[in-house]
Amino acid sequence: MKKLINDPNDVVVEALLGIEAAHPDLQVDHQNKIIYRAGAPKQGKVGIISGGGSGHEPLHGGFVGLGMLDAACAGEVFTSPVPDQMLAATKLVDGGAGVLHVVKNYTGDVMNFEMAAELAAAETGARVVSVVTDDDVAVQDSTWTAGRRGVGVTVLLEKIAGAAAEQGRDLDAVAKIAQTVNANGRSMGLALTSCTVPAVGHPTFDLGEAEMELGVGIHGEPGRQRLPLAPAKDIAEMLVEPILADLPFTSDDPVIAFVNGLGGTPLIELYLMYNEVNRILSGHGVQIARSLVGSYITSLDMAGTSVTLLKVDDELLSLWDAPVSTPALRWGI
Repeated sequence: MKKLINDPNDVVVEALLGIEAAHPDLQVDHQNKIIYRAGAPKQGKVGIISGGGSGHEPLHGGFVGLGMLDAACAGEVFTSPVPDQMLAATKLVDGGAGVLHVVKNYTGDVMNFEMAAELAAAETGARVVSVVTDDDVAVQDSTWTAGRRGVGVTVLLEKIAGAAAEQGRDLDAVAKIAQTVNANGRSMGLALTSCTVPAVGHPTFDLGEAEMELGVGIHGEPGRQRLPLAPAKDIAEMLVEPILADLPFTSDDPVIAFVNGLGGTPLIELYLMYNEVNRILSGHGVQIARSLVGSYITSLDMAGTSVTLLKVDDELLSLWDAPVSTPALRWGI
């Protein structure tokens, strides 16, 4: 195992110190491993928090800032944050207008966020609404989920719902926007290699030099099938066609097309993949209204990619285009 680390047990703690040093507009509660916006809470604004296991950076801490999240909880690598962390984050961002929890559909995340919401209501009277993302079309149930996994749509949802909250919309309106995004987005991924969790020290699963895992989860969970390595144009077909079949997209449904890297794939390959995705969508008469290409929801050092398509209307596009200033996304500022 070759990693830029000191002690494998201190990776998350030391990474949070680096985030704090690199981004003076963010603050870190080191005891609870929470990254939050300086000056939180903002009175009268809906607070938005998310979180999950570390190892998926920049998800979620890289999306804390103007126009996105107010706070993010960092669990240990590939391990859900505990309810106490989420409760502390909820209290940090509650400015009196309620708090939205953005939760990826993994059993630990769902259970712990639910417990935190109940504790917040009991201790402070805060109103909390949760939206669970479940956009992965690859499998119905997986190692760590009941139902579909929450993956790439989570990034798009945090941006769009974050913009709605920044505009001063109330909790019900922000939650409705978030639910709309989740309902209209689909994703699927593929791994070319495994990843190595620092505390484990060896690859999570075995994948031969000439093999790829179609439909892999972001923790290395098995996908639909293991296949021989194929050219990018064929891989793009394997990812896009199941998305289009699951939630048909037409010329009347402009989309945000998100080609994501899983951590070990260079940007040149992601743009090559985007070209293939664009070709396939053009062949189906699907108009790409906006694009996002890069490594935004990763699996440590896993080589691979995921594709997310989100149906959008004028309102969702306006919220997508609204100013954002976070470590990982920044425009309109």
